[in-house]
Amino acid sequence: MPLDAFALALTAAGLHAGWNLILAGAADREGSAAAALACAVVLFAPVVAATWRVESEAWPFIVASTALEVVYVVVLMRAYARADLSLVYPVSRGLAPVFVLCASVAFLGFGTSVGEVVGVGLVGGGIVLVRRGGRAAGARTGFVLAVLIACLIATYTLVDRYGVRHANPLSYVELILLGPAVAYPLLVGPRRAWAALRVPTAVAGVSMLGAYGLTLAALRLASAASVAAVRESSVVIAVVLAAPVLREPVGRRRLAGAALVVAGIALIAVF
Repeated sequence: MPLDAFALALTAAGLHAGWNLILAGAADREGSAAAALACAVVLFAPVVAATWRVESEAWPFIVASTALEVVYVVVLMRAYARADLSLVYPVSRGLAPVFVLCASVAFLGFGTSVGEVVGVGLVGGGIVLVRRGGRAAGARTGFVLAVLIACLIATYTLVDRYGVRHANPLSYVELILLGPAVAYPLLVGPRRAWAALRVPTAVAGVSMLGAYGLTLAALRLASAASVAAVRESSVVIAVVLAAPVLREPVGRRRLAGAALVVAGIALIAVF
């Protein structure tokens, strides 16, 4: 993997972990998420306009993905309100590629490999360790919500896999985030979103689309498998930073679990 592609993918991982940490630690998580989504759509609009391309075939996928993204944001913020990020993030990010793999094999006719099976096993082992670390309060609810989040991520990943073929990637992402950027502030209340508009929430919004843009840039320089493997280092980054940033009791067991999840995802991506 070229060094520049590695740097781009790793930065994308840091940005993704970063916006999750910002929103999980916000005093008003829902209001901050609403403000961040609005910032993401507004601030990237000039770039999207300059590279605009959306074919008519993309719209069914955009509508479906938009609906999934709205539900995803709602469930994610509720999960962060009830449980540690160091539980929710690795479980949701770790199970999502497992669910995508299972759906691809069961419904889309794809095969599987020994490496992918081993990867699934590592993710499972990592999740067991992640569940046992940290605070017990809210762990069960957080785990259930994290599994639901993983299902949503896997579903919109499969939808986007086909939808993005009919549009410029940045145009596509802007459109699927436009729905949540409008619907979620209305859901939580425009006043709450406006009150939560601060520099950190704007940074979170920029990081949402920035992480995706850097991932796209890395994909132009290296294989999708290698980029995906490095990109998911965000799991370890988020868990490591959860202790100093969010004051979560992240112990060795949860750190080891996060590392196993990343290793499993890497195997699934590469094989």
